[in-house]
Amino acid sequence: MIRLLLVDDHPVVRAGLRAVLSPAEGVEVVAEAGTAEEAIARVAEGDIDVVLMDLRLGDGIDGVEATVRIRRLPAPPRILILTTYETDRDIVRAVESGATGYLLKDADPDALVRAIHAAAAGETVLAPPVASRLLGRMQSPENNLTARELEILGLVAEGGSNRDISRSAAISEATVKSHLVHIFSKLGVDSRTRAVIEARKRGLL
Repeated sequence: MIRLLLVDDHPVVRAGLRAVLSPAEGVEVVAEAGTAEEAIARVAEGDIDVVLMDLRLGDGIDGVEATVRIRRLPAPPRILILTTYETDRDIVRAVESGATGYLLKDADPDALVRAIHAAAAGETVLAPPVASRLLGRMQSPENNLTARELEILGLVAEGGSNRDISRSAAISEATVKSHLVHIFSKLGVDSRTRAVIEARKRGLL
């Protein structure tokens, strides 16, 4: 029996997932969490095989950071990201955090159950659109923004100044400027505003 932890900040979503997964053969929803902190504490208690993790968890730690912290625990469970977001920034961060898979919330219930079984067996599971985006990144690496560049661009999109970004990313302002030069070059733009617009157009943010 695969023991599952549901992590989502919306009680209605958790209830819907429980309703879908409870009848599934070989899967038991043993716990729920509405925040990353609750999820980490519950996993630390043991007996969880797979975590179904949302990316956005309100104002606290997000699903990626929760994944990183859970992966540091002794004998951590497999973690499946289940989200509505499929931007390069989200996908790259999730993969680098150690998530076993990345699924979208419009997934067919049967596909979700199969993904949980696959994750429990140690297999990587990716929604088709996510797999396509990762494949595209692999096929055109020279045009890709790196994980750090995506992080910087995300902070720019949030309105951060170079000084703000320097503090958030723990790098110097000179390094921020260097990253922005590379970002502008790869996106073919000449300003922060145009970079954000182009990135959103390409599905990077």
